[in-house]
Amino acid sequence: MNQPDIMAVKAYLLELQDLICSTLEIADGQQRFHTDKWVRKAGGGGRTRVMNDGALFEQGGVNFSHVHGDQLPASATAHRPELAGRTFQALGVSLVLHPHNPHVPTSHANVRFFLAEKEGEEPVWWFGGGFDLTPYYGYDEDCQHWHQVAKKACDPFGPEIYPRFKTWCDDYFYIKHRNEPRGIGGLFFDDLNELGFEQSFALMRSIGDAFLPAYVPIIEKRRDTAYGEQERDFQLHRRGRYVEFNLVYDRGTLFGLQSGGRTESILMSLPPEVRWSYDWKPEPGSAEARLYDHYLKPHNWLELE
Repeated sequence: MNQPDIMAVKAYLLELQDLICSTLEIADGQQRFHTDKWVRKAGGGGRTRVMNDGALFEQGGVNFSHVHGDQLPASATAHRPELAGRTFQALGVSLVLHPHNPHVPTSHANVRFFLAEKEGEEPVWWFGGGFDLTPYYGYDEDCQHWHQVAKKACDPFGPEIYPRFKTWCDDYFYIKHRNEPRGIGGLFFDDLNELGFEQSFALMRSIGDAFLPAYVPIIEKRRDTAYGEQERDFQLHRRGRYVEFNLVYDRGTLFGLQSGGRTESILMSLPPEVRWSYDWKPEPGSAEARLYDHYLKPHNWLELE
């Protein structure tokens, strides 16, 4: 099937949001996600789910949105001039999880679909998404597990997919003004349509379905690790980097704000507590310095000894 089936995509995304939320509620064991349904005046709406002050998660959001309109923001048509004069639909699931424990990494995942149509012309469509991991205190075996699951999700679609999407993720989640990666990467892809609709949709589903097997074993392994004020302070400092990336570079954040999306849902990715300290640097040789010296460096995580 070459023509896009947007209702099949929507059904999958809603099911994925349900599965992720129910699984994470079990993992947290204390709090449940609050559901907030919203309507976008210019067309469409969504279903935002947020958890606060859980046993595991300080804050987490899992958002579904499906927005549509007659005109894209100027920033989008400047990047893709062939979209000018087309109606559009954009739908996806996006999540960010900020755990209490600094030994449990923050994680982000997103899968999405875009469709632009104009009478008398072929539709323009693509899939995008991925998932990435942002540790504060890293563990090699966690990084290896994360990338093994990512590779397994990509393997049925060709041996070139994982290295291509891994490199894309490393390049995308890079804080240029800090000259450092946001974390240890994972997968990122955008504008995917060259496989045809059915295979592109299958690849997006495979990546969406891989998030929980990649993340849940890590949180279960690290959630009870002891920490103190020093580790918490470092976590808040590093969260500042997360905020900087999301507000300066993240395409989803920028598209959502520029297209008149719901601000509360778009900014759910920001952590509830964060700290900036002027010219802060870790002590050489410290556990905090190891994040910079080892984990925020390029690695083939699959081949660690």
